[in-house]
Amino acid sequence: MPNSVVSIDSYFSSDDSDDEEYHLAQKEWEESLEQLAQIVSVVLLPFLGKWLGRRWSYWAYARYLRLGLGRSFFLGEGHTPP
Repeated sequence: MPNSVVSIDSYFSSDDSDDEEYHLAQKEWEESLEQLAQIVSVVLLPFLGKWLGRRWSYWAYARYLRLGLGRSFFLGEGHTPP
């Protein structure tokens, strides 16, 4: 088998191509993270806000039915009106 000799020029050019591949992979990774962030902000956050809002409103309505809209509604059940 003949010995293959790698020239200095080809050695440095392969390092450049490795750097280019690394930068390309890094750019694609950053784009993927940006897309994931957009999905979260467009789909997940509104869904979570809607769910939490409905849950809170059901709790507040049940509390209103139980205590009425007085001081005890805002401060707790131990505070009855005089």
